[in-house]
Amino acid sequence: MTVAFDHTRRAGTESGQCTARILQMRLEAEGVVSIDLAPVDHALVPWTPGAHIDLVLPSGTVRQYSLCNGPQDGVYRVAVLRQDQGRGGSREVHDGLRIGQVLTISPPRNAFELVPSARYVFVAGGIGITPILPMIAAAERAGADWRLVYGGRRHASMAFTAELAGYGGEQVDLRTDDGVGPIDVARLVQQSDGAKVFACGPLGLLDALEAAFGAAGRSDDLHLERFSAAAKPLPGDGTFRVNLARSGGHVDVPPGQSILEALRAAGVDTPCSCEQGFCGTCETRVLAGEPDHRDDLLTEEERARGDVMMPCVSRSKTPELTLDL
Repeated sequence: MTVAFDHTRRAGTESGQCTARILQMRLEAEGVVSIDLAPVDHALVPWTPGAHIDLVLPSGTVRQYSLCNGPQDGVYRVAVLRQDQGRGGSREVHDGLRIGQVLTISPPRNAFELVPSARYVFVAGGIGITPILPMIAAAERAGADWRLVYGGRRHASMAFTAELAGYGGEQVDLRTDDGVGPIDVARLVQQSDGAKVFACGPLGLLDALEAAFGAAGRSDDLHLERFSAAAKPLPGDGTFRVNLARSGGHVDVPPGQSILEALRAAGVDTPCSCEQGFCGTCETRVLAGEPDHRDDLLTEEERARGDVMMPCVSRSKTPELTLDL
């Protein structure tokens, strides 16, 4: 099972927005800062391991970050890796945010739920440790057998290692490129027999896990969360029409243009964030027609139903689509 944020994504980021104040910022590793956010205009909303929040930055940029703590701490805690070659969100977090600042956030949402199991193997690559931390705590409380394989380029760049040291060396396997070597995916498949595997990290690691577990006939044991989109097929060659059920009218979507881009050009305001098909912010109900799904979020069952789609990347298999817009 592959997911990419947002168990309650149909509400969109505009629904249920609230505010929170930055109480603390800590350097957790080279290039990784954690942020504690306390509610300003609402009570703390409980969440389950794997949840995330949408963070609206001062520029208006919206980014999704996993919660790496539990509600018992009284704050929402996220951790952000600075990516100088990224789209700018992480740089704004590191360079622009300050203690005491009030930000708009969404309530916690979860598309990466920890399913019950007597045995777990957790796999984290780099900043992918963030959603895994509360999962480990939950497994420990439940008395489950668990093991963590956590990879990074070097120890200094791996966040929360001091916290993980409290669990004991046998359960936590730290692997660095400049030390014992990267994560051995083939060996991990063998050693995780009978366990549910939860993994988060860079695309290369997740793609390798997906291929290895699929080849072993164990795709149902693997649960992934992606922080960025997988490679998408090229858009189809044909032009199709999108009918707007609520507002009336239509837009024609030519080759090389997304539905979202066509809607914007026509002045139709549609919530969006990642624009890569993995956050779910733009999810829209399909009233007629057959979507050509290109996202990384919907399950196979949801795709087969064809009643929702992500217009930022998906297209149409039929000459016309009717959307609830």
